[in-house]
Amino acid sequence: MLIVKFLSYMNRIHFYSVCLSLVLLNITECNAQLFVSNNSYVYNKNSLVFVTSDVELNGANSNFYLRNEGQLLQGTSGLSTNKGTGKLSVFQEGTVNNFAYNYWCSPVGNASTSAGNEVFGVSMFNIPTTTTASNAAIISTTTYDGLSSAGSLTIASYWIWKFLSSNTYSQWFQSGSNTDISAGQGFTMKGTSGSDATNIGETAVNNPGSAQRYDFRGKPNDGNVIINVSNGALTLTGNPYPSAIDLSSFLTNELNCTGVAYFWEQDKTVNSHALLSYRGGYGTYSPVSRGGTGIYIPATFYAYDITGAQLGVSSAPMNSYARYFTPIGQGFMIEGNSSGSTVTMKNAYRVYQKENVATSVFERNSNYGDENSEFLPSIASVSGFDYTSVRRGEIPQIKINVLLNEQAIKQTVIAFDNEATDGLDRAKDAKNPNESAVDFNFIVDQKDCVLNVIQFDENKRLPVSLKADQNASFKIKVLDIINFNQAQNVYLFDGETGLYHDIKNGEYNIVLPAGVYNNRFEITFRDALLNSNDNIKTNLVIFQNNNIQTLTVSNPNLISIKSIKLFDINGKEIFGKQKLEAQATYEFSTAGLSQGVYLAEVLTSDNNKMVQKIIVSSK
Repeated sequence: MLIVKFLSYMNRIHFYSVCLSLVLLNITECNAQLFVSNNSYVYNKNSLVFVTSDVELNGANSNFYLRNEGQLLQGTSGLSTNKGTGKLSVFQEGTVNNFAYNYWCSPVGNASTSAGNEVFGVSMFNIPTTTTASNAAIISTTTYDGLSSAGSLTIASYWIWKFLSSNTYSQWFQSGSNTDISAGQGFTMKGTSGSDATNIGETAVNNPGSAQRYDFRGKPNDGNVIINVSNGALTLTGNPYPSAIDLSSFLTNELNCTGVAYFWEQDKTVNSHALLSYRGGYGTYSPVSRGGTGIYIPATFYAYDITGAQLGVSSAPMNSYARYFTPIGQGFMIEGNSSGSTVTMKNAYRVYQKENVATSVFERNSNYGDENSEFLPSIASVSGFDYTSVRRGEIPQIKINVLLNEQAIKQTVIAFDNEATDGLDRAKDAKNPNESAVDFNFIVDQKDCVLNVIQFDENKRLPVSLKADQNASFKIKVLDIINFNQAQNVYLFDGETGLYHDIKNGEYNIVLPAGVYNNRFEITFRDALLNSNDNIKTNLVIFQNNNIQTLTVSNPNLISIKSIKLFDINGKEIFGKQKLEAQATYEFSTAGLSQGVYLAEVLTSDNNKMVQKIIVSSK
């Protein structure tokens, strides 16, 4: 008998034509590039096995074990021709408890003598008991809770759902215990309660608690995997192979999607199956440029009603996940565009990439950089940030955090790329995945976006949208500037008050009445009033005389005035006077105003603007 083990000291193994047979030197036919006969196995620990073409696990007891980040890559350029009733076994660890979801995509399918990828079902999950042995998972159809214990794993099949090209988040299809999940289809699965201290030689025991290990066993997926998409609709898909994929390459090259991936995050402290108790949302990954590791924008968590409709913001952990490479088993959402109805996952996107905090994680949080800084209820100071320090591989960017109505943090990002336009660029700009009753977004081609990728110009003005379903507060501040030192300043411009607010060195607070503000606010890199104010201040004087309760604008040079307006500190217009004749003095009564700070705005006929704070007081 010929039994071959490939151990950790072998970094890469390339198969061009290998047959492993029960009877030594008695092979009569071998059609596969890698052929493993019955009662034989391949064992790959912590290394890469590359097969130029197909794999045949010929008998029911022929096995292929991938252990300790061992991975299988294949060079097939078309559809898979893998076959055999034997099974490949590969591990991946879930990261949630029995009340929260991970999004998955299986690297294997049903094992049979038929050539090609086949469907998957959760009955193919096992729980390892030794390096090679495992027990079949127990699939429960009567309970909502998964359970982990020594050598045993129970999966609650109720939580196995697919999401196939839909415009609404409510269109989920339950797979349950069925074997009907095609290669490339993603699915949801909740984790387990309990733990399993079985040590099989991996980096951790089977389940130290809410980190359950799953053993995928079946025919290895390979070759072209067709994923159905439709214009403007999301599809749950993921990495369908027993190796990592270059997610950035997939999103950049598959033109029938928007080139952005969305990853589900959920509050794992909510111990309830009730939809009303869920807290979660979608993080956003964009490649931006093949010259860097892309940008991941953390999820803001939202609440949901009984129908699954999204309600208001809830919280934001500011998780920082590396997404450039997608590890085995990871699921994510993509959005189709008008170019076509399918995208294709290919072997060309497969890479040998071990999980690590810088470029590839299944879901575990990376303590990398300053992104985990939170501000609740006030925004943390950024005085300690080094704006000019270079973080290897990170796209030049400005991160802006907004505290929404004292409830949750929303992060948006301005990124800089020489190939970007001011419009909506695929695989660069990213639309907002979580529409909320209280929200902050960039407006790009009339779309709400969490990522706006541009070529830098100090004179550019980036429109932003603020939305509130009731009186709501917004606290806005630059959290971090990465690999970029061209923007000396970052402002939020309020078109109603005409004021520029420095959000790089301080936070701006505003309370807005219910409404959608799409034409009022902009992010700018310079204060346009600085130069115009210098000129206008030599011609105009604004002052409040509280003794006679009068606002006075002195205009000794009789320059032409277009308008004079007064606003309260929240930007609400108190009064406005238009088409004023040139005169030396303008006086307006403030007798009916409450005590407080106001903003007086004078706009000249040549569109120079002067804004000055005044204090109305009875003292």
